[in-house]
Amino acid sequence: MDVSPKENLPPPPGIINSIKAGFDLIATHITAILMPLFVNLFLWLGPRLRMDTLFNSLKPNLVSFWRVLGIPAEEIQQMVRGYETNLPDFNLFSLVSTFPVGVQNLFYSRVLRLIFPRLSETHFFHSTGQTPFGNPLVLQVDIWNFSSWVFWLILFGWILGGLYFRNIARLVVDSENDRPVRISQAILQTVLISIVWIIFSVMIGAPVLLVLGLMIQVNPMIALFVLVLLSFTSMWVILPLFFWPHGVFLKHQNAFTSILSSLQMTRFTLPTSSLFVLTVFLLSLGLNFLWIIPPEDSWMTLIGIFGHSFVATALLASSFVYYRDINAWLQSAIEYMKLNQLKRV
Repeated sequence: MDVSPKENLPPPPGIINSIKAGFDLIATHITAILMPLFVNLFLWLGPRLRMDTLFNSLKPNLVSFWRVLGIPAEEIQQMVRGYETNLPDFNLFSLVSTFPVGVQNLFYSRVLRLIFPRLSETHFFHSTGQTPFGNPLVLQVDIWNFSSWVFWLILFGWILGGLYFRNIARLVVDSENDRPVRISQAILQTVLISIVWIIFSVMIGAPVLLVLGLMIQVNPMIALFVLVLLSFTSMWVILPLFFWPHGVFLKHQNAFTSILSSLQMTRFTLPTSSLFVLTVFLLSLGLNFLWIIPPEDSWMTLIGIFGHSFVATALLASSFVYYRDINAWLQSAIEYMKLNQLKRV
C-alpha cells in the first residue's frame, strides 16, 4: 500500500471486513478445520486419561497441607468434595490444547472445573462424562507416570499447534511467491513462545487464580463476572500477547523479534486492535456457550463440534488477515508521515 504525499492516508483495516475475510477464507478451504475437528472428536469419543486415583492417593497429604495453611475444616471438606466430583470427568488428554499457540477444543470447561470445582454448580459447566456409546474407556495416571504424561501431551500440543497455525497462516499470505514458514522453524518458535508464556503466566496468573479461587468459594457467578471484567481491563497486556505468534508465522520472525513487532504494532493501533481482539473474544465465548448446549451423550454434540471447529479456525484466520493488513497500513502511515515531513522542509 503505497501512499504519495498528495494522497490522504486511507483508514485502517475494518474489523468486520477482516472477520468476514477470515470466514470466507476458511469456507473456501474447509479442510483447514480438520485438526480442531479431530481433536474435539477424540476428546469427546476417545478414551479418558483420568487422575482421580492419583488424587485419592495424595488426598491425606493435601488435607494435612491445607490444615497447616489454616484453611477451615468446612472449606477443606468442600474442596475435597469438589475435586472428587470433578476429577472423574477431567480428561488429561485435553492438555494437547495449548496456549497461546495451539488447537482449541470445545471441552475447555473440564479444565475450568478442575481449577475451580464449584463451577460445576452452574448449568453451562455441568457434564455427564458420557458419550453416545455409553461410558468411555478410562485410563488412570499414577504418581510415577503423571509428570511423563503431562510433558509429552504438552509437547505434542505445541507441535500440533505450530502446524495448525502454520497451515492457517499459509492461506493468508499475500502472494503465491510467499513461502510459508518452515515446519521446523514453526515448531521451534512455538516451543519458545510457549515456554516464555508459561513463565509469564506463573508470575502474573498465580495471584489472580488465587483471588478468583477464593471468590468462587463465595459465589461462582461473581467470580465469572470478575474474570470477564479482568479480561476487558487487561487489554494493554493481552494485545501484544494475542498477536505474538503472528509475526512468526507471517513474517518468519523469531519469538523475541515477534513480540517486539507486536508491541510496536499495538502501540500505534491500540484502539482498533483492542476492539478487534474484544470482538473475536466475545464471538468465540458467546458461540462456545451455544455449542455446549447439547449434552455430551447426545449426537447433537456433533453439530457443536463442527461449529466450534469452523468458527475457531475462521477467527484465527481473521486474526492473521487483520495482522497482515494492519501492518501494511502501519507501514504506509509511517511512509506518509515521512513524506509529509520532507514536504514541509
